[in-house]
Amino acid sequence: MKSTQAHYQQITNRCKDLFINKMKDYGVAWRILRLPSLTDQIFIKAQRIRSIQDLEEQKIEEGQVSEFMGIINYSLMALIQLELGIAEQPDLNPQKATELYEKHLAETFQLMMDKNHDYGEAWREMRVSSLTGRAY
Repeated sequence: MKSTQAHYQQITNRCKDLFINKMKDYGVAWRILRLPSLTDQIFIKAQRIRSIQDLEEQKIEEGQVSEFMGIINYSLMALIQLELGIAEQPDLNPQKATELYEKHLAETFQLMMDKNHDYGEAWREMRVSSLTGRAY
């Protein structure tokens, strides 16, 4: 089993790469999204994961990993929106958006490490499905 830090880094590196690549295509258009729009996107991703777990057949061949990555990225976008407020027009360059992304990613990492200290990494024993509401 990887250390928590290595595991976190591996997963969030993939998420950050996706975030940066999406900015190449769409810029920082997400800056105009209000928090309910971002939380709806997180909900949609969770519902998609639930559907993948429950359905025998998928018509769109995408896995749960990409949906979990979406949840992480939309959550970080929401944290940035909470910090900066909602913009009427995209107002960040990709470098500044990436810096803010990394800042909030570091804060979530530190929070996780602090909680791990108190809870003994209990999250490693959880079923992944408990995050989407299906416990098997």
